[in-house]
Amino acid sequence: MTVTEYIQQKLQIPARNIASALTLLSEDCTIPFIARYRKDHTGNLDEVQLEHIQKLSHYFEELLKRKETILKSIAEQQALTPELAQKIETSFDLQNIEDLYLPFRKKRKTRADTAREKGLEPLARIIMSQKTTDPENTAQRFIGKNVGSTEDALQGARDIIAEWLNEHPHIRKNLRRLFQRTAVISSKVVKTRKEEAEAQKFLQYFDWQEAVRRIPAHRLLAMLRAAQEGFVRISVTADQNEALAIMHKAVIHSQGACANHIAMAIADSYKRLLEPAISNEILQEAKQKADAASIAVFSENLQQLLLAAPLGEKRILAIDPGFRTGCKVVCLDEKGDLLHNETIYPHAPQNDTGMAMKKIRSMVNAYQIEAISIGNGTASRETEAFIKKIAFDRPLQVFVVSEAGASVYSASKIAREEFPSYDITVRGAVSIGRRLADPLAELVKTDPKSIGVGQYQHDVDQTLLKEELDRTVIRCVNSVGINLNTASRSLLSYVSGIGEKLAANIVSYRSENGAFGSRKDLKKVPRLGEKAFQQAAAFVRIKNAEHPLDDSAVHPEAYATVEKMARDLGLSTGQLIGNREKIASICPEHYISDHIGILAIRDILKELEKPGLDPRKHAKIFEFDRNIRTLRDLRPGMVLPGMVNNITAFGCFVDIGIKESGLVHISQLKEGYVQEVSEVVKLHQQVQVKILEVDESRKRISLTMIL
Repeated sequence: MTVTEYIQQKLQIPARNIASALTLLSEDCTIPFIARYRKDHTGNLDEVQLEHIQKLSHYFEELLKRKETILKSIAEQQALTPELAQKIETSFDLQNIEDLYLPFRKKRKTRADTAREKGLEPLARIIMSQKTTDPENTAQRFIGKNVGSTEDALQGARDIIAEWLNEHPHIRKNLRRLFQRTAVISSKVVKTRKEEAEAQKFLQYFDWQEAVRRIPAHRLLAMLRAAQEGFVRISVTADQNEALAIMHKAVIHSQGACANHIAMAIADSYKRLLEPAISNEILQEAKQKADAASIAVFSENLQQLLLAAPLGEKRILAIDPGFRTGCKVVCLDEKGDLLHNETIYPHAPQNDTGMAMKKIRSMVNAYQIEAISIGNGTASRETEAFIKKIAFDRPLQVFVVSEAGASVYSASKIAREEFPSYDITVRGAVSIGRRLADPLAELVKTDPKSIGVGQYQHDVDQTLLKEELDRTVIRCVNSVGINLNTASRSLLSYVSGIGEKLAANIVSYRSENGAFGSRKDLKKVPRLGEKAFQQAAAFVRIKNAEHPLDDSAVHPEAYATVEKMARDLGLSTGQLIGNREKIASICPEHYISDHIGILAIRDILKELEKPGLDPRKHAKIFEFDRNIRTLRDLRPGMVLPGMVNNITAFGCFVDIGIKESGLVHISQLKEGYVQEVSEVVKLHQQVQVKILEVDESRKRISLTMIL
């Protein structure tokens, strides 16, 4: 089987499209580039499909390497028969391959090994053949120096049979199917830890059981965390009678004494070897699915957060609120550069409100501030109320933005490099301001796991989580495009074809030579060759560039085609851009060539209509209920404005303007059945919610969106 055939079986995508995608990937083309600029080659495969193809290709390569290792290992043991070699070579199921390898895998000494050393394997074979009617009599022949009695001989033979059954591929396969279909996961509290305060958050799992195939990801991960912390014990079981029946059917084909001994070996093999192994396999399989589901939720949330509406290039006054330590205030210019910083003390215990108002007014006027960004942490509501009492000379937009991860950024190496002369409080306030101007550009500087939009993020496979979140950031950055002359090194590193080293080289070149005048100037950056230029050029934008298409998503390789379109209409390229009437008159088929297909031409025409269009919406002001400040202000039945700040598989959390966010369970999102939470709400969506229940002792708020 070829890699293309293997992938086609998994994805049901035409073989020619898979083959083209694999060829492009092998040529070091990036997924964003292939998805956007090689649609005609791949049959319009999107980024997600291309990512699946890439993952399966890597898995196939690892599978071939594993098969090669296994074949070599068995051959070295001089146990590789033509039949076994063929089974391994023709199998592309890793579990089946590992089952075939199981008898030859090096393992610690077993009871069966001890029995073999005593010379009891021939007796085991006689019993398994089920041809003798008197195994006890046969066993007497094996009594000797190492075997003291008939029962010792029979027990040793049964130990060998039990191991054979454990290594029987057909039995393992059928038991695996039984567990996958019927297994139940159970948790029981560890009695000695039952009363501990930390254990109470796992109260639900003190005595719990559920079908493995139905358990939601969040519940399984919670159970596993409870087990890991030592509060509960977990077991995975299937119907033992059905399991034993499967084993009986596979190997017993007679009645009598031999069958009785095999039945005893079956019971032992299942309890001692097979059930623990298969149970662990099924639990690991369930954990992998739960990880995948949770990572998908995290990825979707992160994408929504990164693509949140930007305010744009405005002069912003940003405030990191606080009580005792004061509010850190910074003023930023249109590019997000720091102009000024200081601390004000409008709240208790200082209550220096008058001086704080005077300073804010002065900064707004001195630095021509156009908007105010307030972090949503401690003292946020009080600071927002304070700002709205100030009589400014002109109307100002006031926004409250998420601080999640700002403290992590402010202490990071990136922040220290950006602001070596300022402490972490100033850096944090700068981040709050920049998040309003351009969430994507600012949030890429922070580890996504610190942004707080995940579900059991510390319990899932950390390698897979990082890989998926990196892919999500790459998708977002390249779907929006970046300003080559203002983008930070962090943002540049996610651009197709660039990476961290070239990003650093671009920033250094920009510092030494000034702003880029055209995309082709990228080629002057040290170590940025033709391939990197091909992959990156169309994802960077240059304002007021020498070539009008340099501020669009049109790839430089298509400039000549656009210029021909313009000439055919008697226009310059600049006159064609944005001219919808003229663009509508163009026949796409007239411009197809060996290098550019119909899908690419249609994309070019769409881009010419709205060049460089930002797919993100515009930032909107949002206000919480001014009467709600603490948990004690809440009453069941209240209807409040809120903002979705986290989405999980079981519901969404909504910020209603106090420290604690409320939970809208999936059943309370809307009337009727909801399969996916993301079908109903998006991150940072403004919603109306009603209070169902307030638990002050546990600081939990239950909400509904069914009003």
